[in-house]
Formats: sequence, structure tokens, C-alpha cells
Amino acid sequence: MITKTQNRPPLSLTSTPSPPSKSFEGDVLLLDSKGRRVGAEKMVGTPINGRARQAFTVVNGGGLDLGPSSAPPSNAGSDYGVIEFTREDVEALLNEKAKRKDRFNYKERCENMVDYIKRLKVCIRWFQDLEMYYSLEQEKLKNSLELTRQKSIEIELLLKIKEEELNSIITEMRRNCTSLQEKLIKEETEKSAAVESLVKEREARLDIERSHSTLSEDIGRAQREIQSANQKIASLNEMYKRLQDYITSLQQYNGKLHSELSSVEDELKRVEKEKATVVENITMLRGQLTVSVSSQEEAIKQKDALATEIASLRGELQQVRDERDRRLSQVQTLSSELEKFKESTKQSSTELGSLTLKANDLEAKCSLKDNQIKALEEQLATAEKKLQVSDVSAFETRTEFVGQQKFVNELQRRLADAEYKLIEGERLRKKLHNTILELKGNIRVFCRVRPLLPDESGSTEGKIFSYPTSMETSGRAIDVAQNGQKHSFTFDKVFTPEASQEEVFIEISQLVQSALDGYKVCIFAYGQTGSGKTYTMMGRPGHPEEKGLIPRSLEQIFQTKQSQQPQGWKYEMQVSMLEIYNETIRDLISTNKSSPDATRMENGTPGKQYTIKHDANGNTQVSDLTVVDVQSAKEVAFLLNQAANSRSVGKTQMNEQSSRSHFVFTLRIYGVNESTDQQVQGVLNLIDLAGSERLSKSGSTGDRLKETQAINKSLSSLSDVIFALAKKEDHVPFRNSKLTYLLQPCLGGDSKTLMFVNISPDPSSVGESLCSLRFASRVNACEIGTPRRQTNGRSIESRLSYF
Repeated sequence: MITKTQNRPPLSLTSTPSPPSKSFEGDVLLLDSKGRRVGAEKMVGTPINGRARQAFTVVNGGGLDLGPSSAPPSNAGSDYGVIEFTREDVEALLNEKAKRKDRFNYKERCENMVDYIKRLKVCIRWFQDLEMYYSLEQEKLKNSLELTRQKSIEIELLLKIKEEELNSIITEMRRNCTSLQEKLIKEETEKSAAVESLVKEREARLDIERSHSTLSEDIGRAQREIQSANQKIASLNEMYKRLQDYITSLQQYNGKLHSELSSVEDELKRVEKEKATVVENITMLRGQLTVSVSSQEEAIKQKDALATEIASLRGELQQVRDERDRRLSQVQTLSSELEKFKESTKQSSTELGSLTLKANDLEAKCSLKDNQIKALEEQLATAEKKLQVSDVSAFETRTEFVGQQKFVNELQRRLADAEYKLIEGERLRKKLHNTILELKGNIRVFCRVRPLLPDESGSTEGKIFSYPTSMETSGRAIDVAQNGQKHSFTFDKVFTPEASQEEVFIEISQLVQSALDGYKVCIFAYGQTGSGKTYTMMGRPGHPEEKGLIPRSLEQIFQTKQSQQPQGWKYEMQVSMLEIYNETIRDLISTNKSSPDATRMENGTPGKQYTIKHDANGNTQVSDLTVVDVQSAKEVAFLLNQAANSRSVGKTQMNEQSSRSHFVFTLRIYGVNESTDQQVQGVLNLIDLAGSERLSKSGSTGDRLKETQAINKSLSSLSDVIFALAKKEDHVPFRNSKLTYLLQPCLGGDSKTLMFVNISPDPSSVGESLCSLRFASRVNACEIGTPRRQTNGRSIESRLSYF
């Protein structure tokens, strides 16, 4: 009976060889030494299960050349040529039994045995050749992989060198650009100063020209005034002469009038005498009146005429007196005017002298200003020449600056592209790093160094802590110096004392988001007392910009809850808070306040007994613990304030308000998408551990001593658990303390876990800082399992798991 054969598909010359699978093909190919198909020889076998097994048949005969993808050539050297074996052939060959027609026919049995041995040898030789071929191929692949790695290393080195060269070129170009900008600014400043000086010179020149014209006008006006004053003086002199002549004539006329007046008075006296004589004559001649009527009438007529003449003479005399008085007043007026004119003449001569002096001064100033104008014109011409030269140099500088600016812009664009690629690469690195950590199941560790307090000595801070800035360890490494020795540590992230609360939260925001996506998330803060753990987790009350991780996480969760409502998601959230104080669990938001400290130890007698339970699915519950449904961040903030007021704190020599218990905040999330019927269940655990402390430093006594011993014991149990996980021991001592038993799902389950190791920069605490950093390194090396998303639907009324 001929074995089953199947036709193979045409083999491609470019296909790669594939290793033999568990299911062998049924084809049988015969190849010569050059890899060509030459047919198949018959391989005679003994009967199998009562049926005779015949030789392998020739499949697809012909002279088709096979490429590199064909089976490896065989050097068996047997008469059967090159044979490929199928699984059925090998099993049939191994299960073949000798046919015994005659048990005493040894010759036939020997021939069958020899033929069987030959076929076994051919099969073994074929497998040996196949193994050798694959080993050679594996060696070739290893060599090519090693060459590829070397090339990639060389390329990375070349890229680093190119990047350094590019950075140096960019730095040099920045320096050149800065120097050019400074030169340009200097030249523009000089140019502006020259322009300002030119403008000032022009303004000064215009002012001088205006002052020169004004002075010229003043000089002309003064000269005209001098001429008019001279004319006035001449006219006044002539008027004075005329006045003197007129006064002389008036005096002569006055003397004439006086002489005439005396003559008129004499005449009047004579007339009065004549009158008296006439009156006497009239008296004497009255008797003769009748006789001389005619002579009397004539005498009356003469009397009337004389009276008329006397009256006229008296009027003329009065007119002469008035004229005399007027002339006298005119003389007095002219005398006063003459005095005034004499005084004005003196003033005019004085003013003329001062004006002459001023004119001389103005002429000297004009000549000086002319010289200054000439000098300014020369300076202006020089400044214009300098301005032209500076314009040419400024144009050349501007052209060069534009070219350099283009080159700098190109370099800045390249730098921006490189920075963008670097940021994207860093983001991708973080994402891949987080993915690798999730796949490996490692606990992520962030280190945070708090700032120095005012009462701490900061003189040796730079010698104690340093932060490497190399590309591989930038932002992830910290070096600690102690007694001249340098200790280096590398974590997932290192925050310097300058890091703000917001920067810290940004690094864990995606981890908080995972709780809404259905993962168990645990973030806890570890470190010595006074290192800033509570500040990191809770922040500073009354300072919104310094809120801790817990308030910021709640804000993000409720904001995301609100933003996902249009997509059909509805969430229910529950909050619980507890503390572990002296290995005793206390409910911090219990509403049962009937008795003081109902959940605390009273005179050594415990109140409520809280027990921790883990189910088969890795979920944890604490019996009788208060769980509150919350709808907003404000409700949670109120509960946080209540828990903070209920938490155990105390004063030690190392910290004014030292946390004396482990604080555990739990937010349980249950989400349902009504459109897709998808259900998620997540848990966010935020834990503020109590600080480790040395009794020699803290000076604890009494209750504080018991608290310190309980804290150190629980932290020591946590260290034992970490050591056991790091060594992958079969037994992990989670039950040694309430803290480790409560953290069991976070440390040994399917949770996303992050630890903050808080460090104090105080030089006196460098020993504790080293212990904390070493412990954090061991935590970072622990593998706790791959996180698993919880999407199993549960009823809304059911209580969610604690962890």
C-alpha cells in the first residue's frame, strides 16, 4: 500500500525557511546535492498492522529548482537519496514490527533488520542535518542581530554626536545672534543718538538764526529809536530855543503891558482928577445951570463918553490881566515840560548809552553766534557724512541680521522639531515604561525631596543631594553624599524641592484615571517623620494652590465623571477612611458619636472590633466600617476634614504635628454605560503612612513611645514583605501586621501600585534618607503581578470591594 501524499504549493524563491512544526506535511521530496528535485526512490518497509508499507512515492516530478525556502540538503549518503519524513512516516517507522513468516529464517530477518536500520539511519541523518541547518541559521541570525545592535549603537552614538554638534551650533548661533542683536541695537542707538544730535543741532541752528534775526531786528529798532531820539532831541532843542524866545517876547510884552497899565492908571487918575475938577466945576457952575444948559448937556455927554471909555478900558485891562495869567500858566507849564524834557533827555542819553552797549554786546554775540553757526554747519556736514556711512553699515548689518535671523529661525524651527520629537519620545518612553512596568508587575516609585525649613541649616544641602542631568537619568536619579561617599539611586521619577503640588499630580493623573477605567489603584507615601508625606497627600489647609494628591485626584475623578455623562456613563462612588493606630483599626468618619472615642481604645478596652477579610477574587472588606455614598468633591472634602480632625497626631522633637497612625483613604467606583451595557468596578486607595523615626531623635516617651514602637513594627513588617516579594519566596508574611494585611491586594495582587518616598533635606537626617531610598529601590524591584481590569457587572445595590 502506497502512503498518502499531498501536492505542495509552488515554493517562492524569496520565502524564508520555517522550522518544522509538530504536524509534518505528507509530501516527500527527493533533492540532489544542488537542491533540485530529482524524484523519490522507493523505500520498502515491513508490513505495518498486517499491511505492507511500500516506498515513498515520487511527488510532482520534474526538474523544478527549489529556492532557499526549500528544506536543507541532506548528506546522508544513502541509496535512498534525500528524503523528507512526515510525522506519520516517523511514527510508522518507530512502530514498525518485523514480519515473522518463519521465525527460523534468520537471513530474511537479518535483511529486514538491515533494511530497517538503514531507514532509521536515513531518518536520523535527516534530522541531524535539519538540526545542523537550523543551528547554522540561528548562528547567522544571532550574528546579524549582533551586527544590527552594533549598528544601532553606532547610529545612536552618531545621533548623540550630531545632536551635541547641533546643540553647539545652535548655542554658537544664539551667541552670534545675541552679539549681532547687541551690535544692531548699539548701532541703532548710535544712529538714534546721531539723529537726535542732528535734530538738536538743526533746532539750535534754527534757534540761533531766529535769535540772530531777532537781534538784527532789535538792533535796527534800536538804531531807529536812536535816530528818532536824536531827532526828538534836536526838535526839543529847537522848541526850547523857541520857548526861550517866546518867553523873552512874553516878558517884553508883559513889561509893555505893565507900562501900558501904569499909563492907563495914570490916565485914570488924571481922569478922576478931572472928574473931581469937573464935579467941582459942576457944583460951582450949578448956579450957572440954567445959564449953561447946553454946556451941561455937553458935559453929560462927555461924562457918558468917558464912562464908556473907562468901562472899555477896564475890560481891556481885565483881558490883559487874564492874558497875563494864562501866559504865566503857560510859562509854568512850559517850565515843567522843560524840566521833564531835560530829565527825559538825560534818560534818553542814558538809554542811548545802554542801547549802544547792548548793541555792541549784540554785535559781539552775533559774531560769536556766526562762528558757532559755522562750526555747527561743519559738525552737521560731518554728522551727515557719518549718518550716510552709518546708514550704509546699518543696511549691511540689517541685511546680515536678516540672513542670520532666517538662519536662527531655521535653527529654532529645527530645535522646536527636535524638542517636540524629544517630548514625544519622552511621552512614548513613559508610556512604554508604564506598559513594561504593568506587564512586569513592578511597583512604581516616585521620590520627592521637600524644601528646607527656615530653622534648618541649608549650608550643606548642595553637598548632600544632587540630581544628575544626563539624558538617560534626567528627572529620574538622585545622588546622596554621606561621609565623602556618593550613593546613586534611580526611580521612575524624582521631584526636586522646587516641584509644586500640581507638577507632582500631573505625573500620577493617568494612574488616577485608571481607577475610573476599572482598575485597582493604590498610592501610598513612605518616609521618615517630618519628610512631607502628609503634605504630599493632603496639602496645606486654606491654600488652594497647595492642595495634595487626594483633593486633586477627587477633583479629576468627578470632572471626568461629569464629562463622560454624554457618552452614557453613570458612576456611583463610595468613600471610607480609616487609620491604623497601635495595630488597631479606627473608623475616622463614623457617625456613632454617642460615647467619646467610640472607635478608640478606652483604658485598654477596645470599642468596635474591625476585621479584615479577603475573598477568593482578591477583594478586601473591613467589617463594620462606615461607607458613605458621595456625589461631589465637596462632600468628600467635608469627610476629609472630619477625618483629619479625628486622626491621631502628636508632637515630637522632629515634628510639631507628627502623624501617629497610618491613614487609608478609599474611593470605590462603580460605572455603567447604559448604551453598551459595559460595567466597570475600580478602587482608588490613597495611603499616608506614619513616619519612621529613631527614638534617640524623636525623644518619645510614654504614649508617644508606644506609638513609635507600633509604627516602626508595622513599617518593619512592610519591609519584610517587600524583601520576601523581591526574593520571590513562597511565603510572604502579610499577616505580621494590620498594615501589611490590609495592603496585601496592593502588594501581591493585580493592583496598579505607586509609592512616594519622601526625603528630608536636613543634613542631620541623611542616614534616615539613605535607609528610605534603599527601601524604595527594593520596592521598585518587586514584581507583584499584571494589573487586571474589573469589568464584571454587579448589581448597583451590592457593596463594592474595599481594595
